[in-house]
Amino acid sequence: MNAAVPELAVPSPSSPSFDSLGLSPASLEAVRRAGYLVPTPIQAQAIPLALQGRDVVGVAATGTGKTAAFVLPLLERHPHGLWLILAPTRELALQIAEHVERLAPRRLKVAVVIGGVGMGQQISDLRASPQVIVATPGRLVDHLQQGNARLDRVTALVLDEADRMLDMGFRPQLNKILARMPRQRQTMLFSATMGGEVEQFTRQSVKDPVRVEVARSGTTAARAVQQVFLVGQSEKTALLLALLSQDEESTLVFTRTKHRADKVARSLERSGLEVARIHANRSQSQRQQALEGFRSGRYRVLVATDIAARGIDVEEIGHVVNYDLPHVPADYVHRIGRTARAAASGRASSFAAPDELPLLRDIDRFTRTPVPRAEVPRDHPVFQDHARAADEAPAPSRHQHHHRSQRPPQAQRDARPSRPQASSGAPARSGAVVFSGGPRRRR
Repeated sequence: MNAAVPELAVPSPSSPSFDSLGLSPASLEAVRRAGYLVPTPIQAQAIPLALQGRDVVGVAATGTGKTAAFVLPLLERHPHGLWLILAPTRELALQIAEHVERLAPRRLKVAVVIGGVGMGQQISDLRASPQVIVATPGRLVDHLQQGNARLDRVTALVLDEADRMLDMGFRPQLNKILARMPRQRQTMLFSATMGGEVEQFTRQSVKDPVRVEVARSGTTAARAVQQVFLVGQSEKTALLLALLSQDEESTLVFTRTKHRADKVARSLERSGLEVARIHANRSQSQRQQALEGFRSGRYRVLVATDIAARGIDVEEIGHVVNYDLPHVPADYVHRIGRTARAAASGRASSFAAPDELPLLRDIDRFTRTPVPRAEVPRDHPVFQDHARAADEAPAPSRHQHHHRSQRPPQAQRDARPSRPQASSGAPARSGAVVFSGGPRRRR
């Protein structure tokens, strides 16, 4: 499986329809029942090729309808086979399983194999001869090592968000999974970016594939209006609050660490906003409750680490905010892909502190288009109120600092090294910015 990935010019009709893609009447009825009107570009190009049994490598931004692009042809070509669908996060795996059940013309046995929950039900599902396994790599390897799952009957493999799985360090687990699978299978790999490691992994895992690229690797969502604010670390929360005061759009806020997410969420809650959080320290039930509350409009703001960048399927997120810039430029593409999904529009605001300017330059190079710079609204009343309150907050006492410094050596070794320091991680006050363009959505 070392073939290079050839590009194939696939005709893209100006007004495509699902009827023109070669799907069966049962699948077309399922599509209509699911409320899909016309195929997205990745669906229009990938589905006919997959229906021919070809291995497909699809390059498309997050939120462009990739799930239906692989589920529909698998339903046609492998009605009695075993599919394995791998995803980087629990949330994305659960959403893929929902799409499978929604599009299947008949009830399928689906085993969802993810971390954060007990293994008992998963073991039962895996032993009940499922037709579809949707899994995160780490938990699936746990089951393989314990003898709970076998992959020798797999007829179709899907690697969704492959670049993210590799970014998260799942290459060893993916290799173990591939080693347990038949070489004769249909494989579909989807990714928003195609870097060196993704290309290398593709040559290893996909046989003589056809590459479908609806946007160049690194391309951001076309309908996402982007802006970046050059702001001090201590001003970030003030800026966030100011932006939130400008409208009532649902807003997804990305932070770099779990500690930072909690801190930002608490600041927003103190300002009277309905806020939920998703990060690795939250249980699976807490994460699901947060996501459902955000989707239903109960929470206007969802604060998340990158664990959620590929796992949030919420229509009409009006605003995505990068409170911290990501270390990996490709994550910028995935983050802002949570707004402007499918045919919707939206906006994406990023905060860049002086120490993050190298990350911003990396993003500009990766996307090949500099993110437009915006003026920080320091004159906005909300920004000023929050900044003033922070200035008046008492600083930690000398005794507190002395107490921390006197921890025994073992406690110092056990302390978490990655927690942000108060001087660089304190949330900032919010400020507003006059934004031209972008939706005004109520939730």
